Amino acid sequence: MIQRPRIAAAAAGILLTAGVGATIPASASVSSPQTSAAAAAPATALVTNARWGGHGSFDRIVIDVRGVLPPVTVKPVKELRYDGLGHKVPLAGKHFLEIKLSPAAAHNEAGASIYKGPRLVKVWLPTLKGLALTGDFEGVVTFGAAFDAKPSYKTSRLHSPERLVLDVWIPSGCRA
Repeated sequence: MIQRPRIAAAAAGILLTAGVGATIPASASVSSPQTSAAAAAPATALVTNARWGGHGSFDRIVIDVRGVLPPVTVKPVKELRYDGLGHKVPLAGKHFLEIKLSPAAAHNEAGASIYKGPRLVKVWLPTLKGLALTGDFEGVVTFGAAFDAKPSYKTSRLHSPERLVLDVWIPSGCRA
């Protein structure tokens, strides 16, 4: 019977120690250099610009991002539509690629645009015929690219500064 009070006292001590640790304020926690670096970067990637250029056998689209480059999806679509509104994007072409970055924004917390690139532009390159910012809606930034023939493409990520690179070309024998 003498053992029971010791066990109860030990259990109470363990519970009190665990409770004290749980009540330490978050501001008193120790942060590592990686935690501080993550806190300094914006929580949502900010899309600041889009540009393009011809490179001999392929054309390149570059999307500049402030913060960490988010996941990106690129997919062929039958037509381009503005996100949220659903209106058709007035880019001439027979084939289109939709480029989505998420989570991302092209505006700051006050709602002001930080995107300085083209909103809708006709392009006269061998492959790329047009580029449009089609959405900055609910944490997703979307671009549309227009082509006369079905493009092949590959994406890559470049750092310092962060940017998405989309190389597009028309396979031989597929020119319109």
